[in-house]
Amino acid sequence: MTIVLGYVPTTEGRAALAAAVEEARLRGARLVVLNTTRADRLVDTRYAHDGDIAELEEVLERAGVEHEVRHHTSEQLAGDELVSLAGELDATLLVIGLRHRSPVGKLLLGSAAQTVLLDAPCPVLAVKAPAS
Repeated sequence: MTIVLGYVPTTEGRAALAAAVEEARLRGARLVVLNTTRADRLVDTRYAHDGDIAELEEVLERAGVEHEVRHHTSEQLAGDELVSLAGELDATLLVIGLRHRSPVGKLLLGSAAQTVLLDAPCPVLAVKAPAS
């Protein structure tokens, strides 16, 4: 059993990480974490840097769940890559963080979350960050 997490180093990403770890524990599943960008990795704020990945690995080690972290640049958009990975691994669940976006923001930037929600080959858990 495998759970795929689309991770970004944000409040929403950390909330999704916590939910994915809990699901992995409950299901006795392996957790595969993906952080990717198609754009320049130095400019894309959703692309984790070395410190972010070290922190992520530390959280996963402390959680005690079987895991793998995939961190790279890609030719695909992040949403498409998550959907592909979930299919490739025959994932039982795909977990993403979700944030509110304005209609204009969705129009200009597209929506990885919408791609995942509509195209994933498995159930999707969309996690909101806790209210501040």
